[in-house]
Amino acid sequence: MGDRNDPSGGKAGESHRGGFGEFGGETSALIDRTFRERIVLVGVTTPPDHPDDTDASLDELALLVDTAGADEVARVHQRRDAPDPATYVGKGKAQEIKEISEGVDSDTVVFDDELTPSQQFNLEQILGRTALDRTAVILDIFAQNASSQEGKAQVELAQLKYRLPRLRGMGKKLSQQGGGIGTRGPGETQLEVDRRRLLRRVHKLEADLRQVSKVRDTQSKARKRTSNRRVAIVGYTNAGKSTVLNRLTDAGVLSENRLFATLDATTRRLQLPGGEMIFLTDTVGFVRKLPTQLVEAFKSTLDVVIDADILVHVIDGSGPDPWGQVAAVRYVLEEIGAGEVPELLVFNKADLSDDAVRLAERTEGSVAVSAATGQGIDDLLLAIGDRVRSMTELCELLIPFARGDVLAKAHREGQVLSEEAGDGGMRLRVRLEPSSKSRLGEWLVDATEQV
Repeated sequence: MGDRNDPSGGKAGESHRGGFGEFGGETSALIDRTFRERIVLVGVTTPPDHPDDTDASLDELALLVDTAGADEVARVHQRRDAPDPATYVGKGKAQEIKEISEGVDSDTVVFDDELTPSQQFNLEQILGRTALDRTAVILDIFAQNASSQEGKAQVELAQLKYRLPRLRGMGKKLSQQGGGIGTRGPGETQLEVDRRRLLRRVHKLEADLRQVSKVRDTQSKARKRTSNRRVAIVGYTNAGKSTVLNRLTDAGVLSENRLFATLDATTRRLQLPGGEMIFLTDTVGFVRKLPTQLVEAFKSTLDVVIDADILVHVIDGSGPDPWGQVAAVRYVLEEIGAGEVPELLVFNKADLSDDAVRLAERTEGSVAVSAATGQGIDDLLLAIGDRVRSMTELCELLIPFARGDVLAKAHREGQVLSEEAGDGGMRLRVRLEPSSKSRLGEWLVDATEQV
């Protein structure tokens, strides 16, 4: 279809060859390079997608490549009825990509869709340079940004699962050969040694993350025993989720204008204007075509989303395709089993564009904010409070003075709005969940309303 070359033209005096997307060691990332790699991007449009969809996806891939530490120098489009099983783009197109890559002196070719191991191998043979897919780029970014032990383990596990089926090229290299009884024969190939070593590491990481998951489950159960609701902040990467958390709670979470700046879930307590206490959690950002390996590896982190009572879905209201990002986030939420969790749409970055305000005006129940300046944050707090209160009933209890245990239970299971001594005991106005209301039904005077 065509290509978009680097406007500067010419070739770099020196280029760093190899390395991009190659996960050396256990969790190494591509950091502190002297030279930024030169990348050719390739997008393929297949039915029912439209070329405009491919363009938008390639624009995002260019941002991912930039975040990973490389520069786009050319772009190639193709339309096909279906991907070629051997090379994804077909042998002729692969040869054309090789010529373009040589013309712009690129180090690597990155494909917008996931390549099979055989496609990747065949492409590298034709192109004479590294061939990667979107998954490899995202894994590389995650490896650069993981900071906690849990985050590093999750990223490493995803990397290893990506690498395992791609081990190749070493089957002919023998690490031991026969010499004496019981040792004769072809020996063990280096490929088998590498595969077994990676599998051992995968099993170790999975065991470690299961332990982390148990700890997280214990913490989650402790939070569920309180009357505090759990609210998770979700959204597309770089939509401003961490900035929203910092604005609401002074959490001090890293907040930068780049993709996947934070990977680790952070939970803070927050008191709403109506007096309700909630647990507010920032989560990892989503992206189109989020690799399956990452969804699986980050399951313990994403469980926070599944267990939430409300999702605060932060959207970049200044972006070119906010609803496309909303659809991508909702797709991942469905995939992890959180599609039915109630959602509050928050159009962020109102300070950068009036579009955020217009989108909120057209979307019932949503809010427009600027987490950077604080604009609309009070409205957001009120909206969260309304959602929280809608899940409870306002009840009146009369508890005998002698039943201090019941009084303590009312405080523990509900939000006590008022409390005063009256005839026959303590009279309380309290917001209760349906299950708590049934447990305190003996002392119920009047369920006045459901707000």
